[in-house]
Formats: sequence, structure tokens, C-alpha cells
Amino acid sequence: MGARDSLVSLRVFARAGLLRPLAPHRLVAAALAARHFGVNYAGGFAAAAARYPDRLCVVDDRGTLTWGEVDRRSNALARALAGRGVHEGHVVAMLCRNHRGFVEATAALSKLGATVLYLNTGFAGPQLREVIDRDHAVALLYDEEFADVVADGADVSVKLVAWPEGDSHEGASHEGVGAVPTFDDLITGTGAARPAAPSRPGRSIILTSGTTGTPKGAPREQVSPVGPVIAMLDRIPYREGETMVVPAPLFHSWGFGNMSLAILLTSTLVLRRRFDPEQTLADVARHRAGALVAVPVMLQRILELPVSVRRRYDTSSLRIVPLSGSAIPTGLATRWMDEFGDNLYNLYGSTEVGWGGIATPADLRVDPTTAGRPPRDTTVKLLDHDGREVPTGGVGRIFVRSSLLFDGYTGGGSKEMIDGFMSTGDVGRFDAAGRLCVAGRDDEMIVSGGENVFPLEIEHLLSSHRDVVEAAVIGVDDDEFGQRLKAFVVVRHGAQLTAETVQEFVRTNLARFKVPREVVFLDELPRNPTGKVLKRDL
Repeated sequence: MGARDSLVSLRVFARAGLLRPLAPHRLVAAALAARHFGVNYAGGFAAAAARYPDRLCVVDDRGTLTWGEVDRRSNALARALAGRGVHEGHVVAMLCRNHRGFVEATAALSKLGATVLYLNTGFAGPQLREVIDRDHAVALLYDEEFADVVADGADVSVKLVAWPEGDSHEGASHEGVGAVPTFDDLITGTGAARPAAPSRPGRSIILTSGTTGTPKGAPREQVSPVGPVIAMLDRIPYREGETMVVPAPLFHSWGFGNMSLAILLTSTLVLRRRFDPEQTLADVARHRAGALVAVPVMLQRILELPVSVRRRYDTSSLRIVPLSGSAIPTGLATRWMDEFGDNLYNLYGSTEVGWGGIATPADLRVDPTTAGRPPRDTTVKLLDHDGREVPTGGVGRIFVRSSLLFDGYTGGGSKEMIDGFMSTGDVGRFDAAGRLCVAGRDDEMIVSGGENVFPLEIEHLLSSHRDVVEAAVIGVDDDEFGQRLKAFVVVRHGAQLTAETVQEFVRTNLARFKVPREVVFLDELPRNPTGKVLKRDL
């Protein structure tokens, strides 16, 4: 790292509050913890607990836990898992919503050097079975609400309940014939001494969104390079010790990445098992949260609340609202910032490439759907189908090069690579200011009557209509045109639209070949837990 890079790093860390003085005995304890486990999640949890043992780590539906409590409980959980045959290198699957158990298990399994397979909470039994078999999981940690799915889809030697249903289950023993023990059962009966460090760090397997098929596993080492952390903090001003309300699913790369960042920043994570728009505003107000980590559809749901409800909560503490997970609908960024202030950040990326662009509030004021500019140490190229770079303003396939690229799927295969750049699977263009504008998925391009159409452009337009909540567009087979466009539209409560009105709106604003031949009205669009529209269901 050169002198200039070192100065930038110091500036970024200072702004984030990471260079504040700390009592000598705390510094020594943190250094010893990091030395014991290494620079990974295990070391991060232990070092955070050593620095600020009494600072809140998790606020959830059951109450609160400090960093010190999470460290001790995860030590006990790690020891208990080892006693049941879970060891370094083993794959352990987790089917959990956002709560303390997710955080505790992540820490415990890292302390064992295990590989954690984070499962989508929307899985049915067959999907669960396929992914667990493919990645050879030996254990499954799950919320009790998924017991039927687990019974139908999981054949593993070790099962534990991370979150029991109902107050009567909390802390109660589940040991016995045919019963599954809970985390609390094991933690209560096990010592909290720090376990021996594994010989090598564990890994994390985050699944792709799986909107077109069975999700693929994207493994990553639990040791993150410093460069990406600096790049993130340089573009989005997170702060040390700040409270973060995180409704974004932790099992997805966006929520998980923010949990990882919270370890470095010793932030307080406010977690709820289910997203509720009003509860989210209440959590921000009650805990004076500085950050709200979400996916775009969550902000849509908040803005759909009556004005009287939204104004009931003081959200003036919010400094940053980082978004990722899906494209921002037209109008969302402007509506949000007009009401809640210029605190919105949009991160564009994928499970495989990490990120490709980060848009600041200033960027979103200029272009409310932009993916922003590539952060530090990240390069983005737009290439045609022959691998040649397209000129500024031209549309090309988006390729990314950075230290965050993954090494390939657990089941084999990878994304397309060209000269060290990895495909995101999207197409887009750069505007004159260097901001990346995503046109849509490369594999969603529709050829209708010989014309190339990307649904995202039409979806953005439809979402901008004052009477439309959200919209999705797909291509369906057509004998005359090869494919024709079909639009699915969700209308605002109390508004009335006809198919002809929707078609005329598109015809007035876009080329005639982009007008949907069919319009279907729905109460809501089918989405996965990360907010992406499931077009296969449409």
C-alpha cells in the first residue's frame, strides 16, 4: 500500500470512528482475541467483545444481547456443536430468519472453522434437500417454524432449533426421544471458555437468488481483504458503534455483508424475524438508529403507509439508508429522499462479483435509478458479445474486476470471465458523468418482431405512473412476432386503470414495439425473501 493509499485509509477509518482511543487493557484483550482466532469472523466477534463487552450487539424479538454475551454464548455453542460431532471443515446449513440465533451460530461455527451454508427461508422441502445434498451438509440449524420443511427435506445427523416458537419454548429443554434441542438447551449446559482455534478459517456459502432455478452456492473465505472495507466506508459513511436497523435478510449477501461490517464497527443490530414497515419506522425512532439496511421493496412498503402513520415516528437520526438486492423502481429514490432526507445509497452487485457500483444521494438526485460509480479498487467494463469494449453511451454486458470476485459455485461452474473481469449477467451503459445505468438482465432480453427489448425500461416507466405501485414485464411466445410483451401491474389502492390506459401510457413515452400486448392486474408481484420478482411464477 502506497503513502497515498495509507492516507486515504486513515481518513476513512477516522471518519468511521475506528481510530478512537481505547483503554490499554481493552486493546490488549482485543489483540489477544484476534491473535487466537486470526483475522476472520471468529476473531472479529471475540475482538469486538473484548473492546466493548457491554455494548449492545443484538436487539431482537426476544430482547437484547451485548457483544460480551454473544461472545460467551457462541463459545458455548461452538463447544456443544463439537460435542455432537461438528468439526473443522464440516458444512453446517442454517435456515434462520433475522434474530440472535443467526448471529450466535455464525460466530460459533467460525470459531469451529466450519463452513456455513446459509439457506433461503423461502425454501420448500425439495429445494432444501437438493441444496443440502449438493453441498454435503452434516448438520442443520433452523427456526422451529420450518420444522415441516426440514422433516420433508433434510437428512442430516445433527439438528438444532435456533428459534423456538412461542414464549413457552424459550429456554425450555427439548431433550428426549424424537425431540430437537434448542440453542439455549446447549448453551445453558456448556461452559463458555474460548474453544481452541481451528487450523484454518471456515468458509461461508451464500446462495444466489435463484429466481430462475435452484440457487447456486457461492463460497467465500471468512477473511476479507482490507481494500473492500475501505472502499465501502469511503462511499457509504457507516460509523463505529452506530445502531443499524437491518430488515434485509441476513442469509442474503447484502444483509450478511452488513452483519459482517457490524462486527468491525461493533454496531448494534436491530433485527426482526419478519419485516413490518411500521415496526421498522418504530425501531428507527426507538433506538435512534443511524442506518437502515434494506432492499428496495421494503422502502416501497414504508412509503405505502398512510402519511399519518409515517409521521408518527421520529426518524431524524437516520444518516444512511443503504439499499441493494434488486433494481430501484422509478420514483422510489426521489420519494424517499423528499420525505426522509438525502440519506439513500444504492449498491449494485451480485453474490458472485461483490459490487460493481455504489450510488450516493447526489447521484440518485440526478438519476434516481442509477447504479452509481465503481468504488475504489473496482473496475467495470461494458463489453459486446465479441468481448470488445463498447463506447461511452453504448449498451454492453457488464463485467467487474475486484478482489471480491468469487472462485466458482460449490456444484461446479462459474460466471463468464474475460481478461480477469467477471460477468454480472446484466447489460448497461455509462452516462457522460461515469455513472452506471443497468438496462436489465442479459438473458431477459426479448426479441419481438425483430426488435430487442429489455423489460426493465418498461418496468421503470410503468412504476413512474402515479397510479401504479409496481410492475413487471416478461416475454411470451407469439406465432407472429416470435415473442410479445406481457405486463403485470399492481395498482395503488383506490385507483382504477384499464389495460388500454396502461398501453397508451407506454405508447406515449416509448417506441411502439415496447407496448405490452397484454396487461394483467395483480394484488402484488411474487417475490423471494430478498425482494426480487419471481418472473418464473409470472
